[in-house]
Amino acid sequence: MAQGTTNGTTNGSQVTSASANGIPDYEVIIIGAGVAGIYQMYRLAERGVHATVLEMGSDLGGTWFWNRYPGCRFDSESYTYGYSFSDELLDEWHWQERFSGQPENLRYLNYVADKFDLRKYMQFDCTVDSAHFDDTHNMWRLHLADGRDLSSRFLLTALGLLSAPTYPRIEGVDADGTDVFNGPSFHTYHWPAEPVEIKGKRVAVIGTGATGVQAIAAIGEQAEHLTVFQRRPNWCAPLHNSEISDEEMTGIRARYDEIFDKCARTPGGFEHEPDRRGFWNVPPEERRAMWEKLYGEPGFGIWMANFREIFFDEEANAELSAFIGDKIRERVDDPVIAEKLVPSDHGFGVQRVPLETHYYETYNRPNVNLVDLQETPITKITTTGIQTTDQHYEFDLIVYATGFDAITGAFDRIDFQGSGDLKLRDKWGDGPVTYLGLMVNGFPNLLTIAGPQSGSASTNYPRGIEIGVDWVTGMLDYIWENGYTRFEANEDAERDWTNHVVEMYAMMLMRKAQGWFTGYNSNVDGHEKGTIRYLVYNGGAPKYKRRIDEIADHDYEGVSFATERAAVGVG
Repeated sequence: MAQGTTNGTTNGSQVTSASANGIPDYEVIIIGAGVAGIYQMYRLAERGVHATVLEMGSDLGGTWFWNRYPGCRFDSESYTYGYSFSDELLDEWHWQERFSGQPENLRYLNYVADKFDLRKYMQFDCTVDSAHFDDTHNMWRLHLADGRDLSSRFLLTALGLLSAPTYPRIEGVDADGTDVFNGPSFHTYHWPAEPVEIKGKRVAVIGTGATGVQAIAAIGEQAEHLTVFQRRPNWCAPLHNSEISDEEMTGIRARYDEIFDKCARTPGGFEHEPDRRGFWNVPPEERRAMWEKLYGEPGFGIWMANFREIFFDEEANAELSAFIGDKIRERVDDPVIAEKLVPSDHGFGVQRVPLETHYYETYNRPNVNLVDLQETPITKITTTGIQTTDQHYEFDLIVYATGFDAITGAFDRIDFQGSGDLKLRDKWGDGPVTYLGLMVNGFPNLLTIAGPQSGSASTNYPRGIEIGVDWVTGMLDYIWENGYTRFEANEDAERDWTNHVVEMYAMMLMRKAQGWFTGYNSNVDGHEKGTIRYLVYNGGAPKYKRRIDEIADHDYEGVSFATERAAVGVG
């Protein structure tokens, strides 16, 4: 194992001469300093591995660094979102709210990095333009936007699942978000660090996905007038947030082992366990009573603690959807507006469910109105506002809550080239193919910690991340212990895993939905309606962990390893 630490301010020009002779600048380079990158760096630092983290932002935090929009917060219970690897950390940190807001979440990640002295391994304002595998020397060569070249034996991606924002494809706004509007305008992902004046302003929010739902409720309380432009409504459920007292936090600390054990055995990595009695074994009146209870409780219970049949049985899902639809109608005063907020193109829970705080009540406010883009689409952004087929709206501020090119979008921004100059963008053109969501055939020495088809995308993110990072670190230990300098997923193993992922979709109602779990995004070529990209693993976190642990126990079957002299194929 390569020992020693590295200062994050190392000048690339000082080390490239070594890499030219086949000696990499680093043993490991990690791309991304969010939740995944921070934990992966911790695991490498405790082993003394010569590693660095490259982060395009000006500081660490990933999604919690970028998303500063009003209302941004966890929809996982805070104490299930934090890292579990350190008892001392768990004892020290006091979560202030059941569902913590962005400022506290960013403070937490900074606290973790500072506590374990991880910041010295991180390089900020580092955008990776390209990453090419050098077949001759078995290393990755990276070119950065600042002109530097770096190399590493192994490359680990900790790219955010939702870190490639997209803008609507309409006249007056470009793909990079540049528009003709004279006032301030930005994507929620790029909300400015400095305060944005909302009070007394006429504000437009385009989009009603999970981000839009949070932002709309918060902005509606402040703006002189808010106009929401909705293309398709989402099913939402109440968050029911509350503060965590000192006494409650003490109780949480005392049962952390129990909390994380429960998360480990649930499909979604939350405290909420599915009801396994069987939908049709429970009388209708008892089902409804259960839903009333879950709807009134905090978090994802109405989604994750429900009957399993709601995910794959059309009739069961329709009954639940009718219940949630009635709840929306109860909460919105205007029946016409209420109907516009009830989805008709998919059932409840077949896409990721946004959790909200007074979202539906926002439309009861006299300063808020809803524009249905199914009836009157936007035709263009103008210098003073937004033009629809019906009328022109004047604004002081435009907010694009128009989503992301999910999971693979962050990979597409980097020119990844594997063995024989194979481009990852080309290989994934019709959708990703992977081995375990962690490796890609044709791309040696690359590990995708939060990659497509891994367990992290479809679970409580840090719980999935810890599983992935621990497994990746174990595989690197195996490589170092055996003196290997190269590994690669076998083509047959990759095909079998990808087929398994596709099979998991086949039984789920989600396969019919237009959401990011299926790769749908009308703002991205090739991701429009009618195409499915198999981005997530639907077998549940426990099944995923059992499978990857079994592979590790069999000396990483499905992976070929090599030294400078010989290759060893396994599985």
